[in-house]
Amino acid sequence: MNDLNSRRLEIDALKALSAIRQHGGITRAAGALGLSQSAVSHKIKRLEVGLDCELLGRKSGGPMFTAAGEDLLHYAGRILALHDEALLSLSKSPLSGRLALGLTEDTACTDLARILGRFRRLHPNVTVRTKVRMSLVLRAMLERGELDAAIVQLFSHDVRSNDVVLYRENLHWVKHPELMIRQEGPVPFLSFDDECFYRQWALDIGQDDAVFETVFECSSAAGIVSAVNAAMGVALLSDRHIRGDMHIITDRLPRPPSLAYVVRRARKSRNTALDSLVREIERDIGRHGGLVLAG
Repeated sequence: MNDLNSRRLEIDALKALSAIRQHGGITRAAGALGLSQSAVSHKIKRLEVGLDCELLGRKSGGPMFTAAGEDLLHYAGRILALHDEALLSLSKSPLSGRLALGLTEDTACTDLARILGRFRRLHPNVTVRTKVRMSLVLRAMLERGELDAAIVQLFSHDVRSNDVVLYRENLHWVKHPELMIRQEGPVPFLSFDDECFYRQWALDIGQDDAVFETVFECSSAAGIVSAVNAAMGVALLSDRHIRGDMHIITDRLPRPPSLAYVVRRARKSRNTALDSLVREIERDIGRHGGLVLAG
């Protein structure tokens, strides 16, 4: 018992451990957390000494975490969530009101759902109504004042000074290796639907150096991925959706802009409950070094 009482799990060390898992290594975790690589390594080493076990696998080509590290990661997620929830519960004044929030489908299936659930538990007098739509639709709803805020995807050059950036990624032209693109004639294009700003860019600015013929149209990324793998044409896909034999095209087609996921408020939105929710999203996402999105 005395030995147990002398041992501690430091919150910052658990955050560092979780960031290593999230970002795939100490160097990337350090960048995401705004720390030096040596600072993150020191936190992990101190944790290992305190627990008297190795947490990170250090064999070349071996697993990133030891069995003990995997066990601790499981507990770390629960500890950090309860830690943040306790801070939020004790530091916030009672809130009330109504919020209209917009999400894209890929952000609705992330940790944002957990954050919203926790926010509702802590602030039962705040009613949050959430609508899931395409980014272009949500941005139009914001402009019309139909939403208080939305988490949307947009091109990085469209990020506003008051947007809260949650995640950044790159956009690429991709095709299957078996697809042959003729030098003359249109490029077969696998397109999202009319409500997708990728499509608008490709058929507008993106056509300066190529002519596209839409041969497949689908509203879901899964459908576009399947069509690419079937060698039906070329498509615009973000980093998360590039897999298998997909080939990134770097010639002939114009280079796509990079992407960002942001929290964007309606221009005239002044809402204490919304301020609290946005701060909670920022804090939780910041703990992980960025929004976690499924591929």
